[in-house]
Amino acid sequence: MKIGFVGLGKMGANMVERLLRAGHEVVVYNRSKEKIKIAVEKGAIGSDSIEDMCGKLEGKKIVWLMVPSGKPVDENIDEVEKYLNQGDIIVDGGNSYWRDTQARHARVAELGFEYVDCGTSGGIWGLQNGYCLMYGGHKYAVDHLLPIFEALAPEGGHAYCGSTGAGHFVKMVHNGIEYGMMQAYAEGFEIMEKSPFDIDLEKVTGIWQYGSVVRSWLLELANLAFKEDPKLEHVKGYVADSGEGRWTVQTAIDFDVPAHVITTSLFNRFQSRQDESFAMKTLSALRNKFGGHAMKTKD
Repeated sequence: MKIGFVGLGKMGANMVERLLRAGHEVVVYNRSKEKIKIAVEKGAIGSDSIEDMCGKLEGKKIVWLMVPSGKPVDENIDEVEKYLNQGDIIVDGGNSYWRDTQARHARVAELGFEYVDCGTSGGIWGLQNGYCLMYGGHKYAVDHLLPIFEALAPEGGHAYCGSTGAGHFVKMVHNGIEYGMMQAYAEGFEIMEKSPFDIDLEKVTGIWQYGSVVRSWLLELANLAFKEDPKLEHVKGYVADSGEGRWTVQTAIDFDVPAHVITTSLFNRFQSRQDESFAMKTLSALRNKFGGHAMKTKD
């Protein structure tokens, strides 16, 4: 198949390469011309604008967006839709909030285009291992894209999740669960690191991958991290979040679901960004005032 692809970041560039390896034709566009050049060297067809990219697609056009959530998605949709025909398909493969996806679908549908949301998991390892794909939209549009999904995903690694927004909804929950799993691992490793025993975390995370009920790909990645830096001495304890955890917590609130672990994991990320917490200083001051408990001061 032939597909237009917008966004050649860490995941996008590898996805294009995986499609090329599977024999698909990919017309690429990216704001950075250097990344277009690299993709062309690997077999892609370059373009110098969205208009140019769409002009190089024939028949039923497919345009895959792999750009950051929010404004970049809307800006690219606004540009792409100028050069599409009735029935052409736009795929949002990034991490968009599912309610935004439903709104975008409604707007795009009025113009006669199809809109498919595809949650994509696999990170920088996707080129080698394939991407887990969770997609939603009209079934006939999704069916047209199956050769693309099959090229990107490992065998058994993609699924139709339901109507518009379902793909991004499932990916959102996937990432919320990921927050909780990562937090549990992190807390467990800290308990071991603080213990009176000289525990080799690389060795422990290695054996846990064989027969243990907590084995996972995240554990394999932890093993790699401890192998590179056993005490994580070169890592600062600052943890960012890209939005999916917040959306999961907000959705849990909307649906009256008590998502304790995911919510706490998200708040722990916020706490990691504080060099000094005013809330913790307040707690210390209160303990001192009501009970005369010792309080550490900067003086």
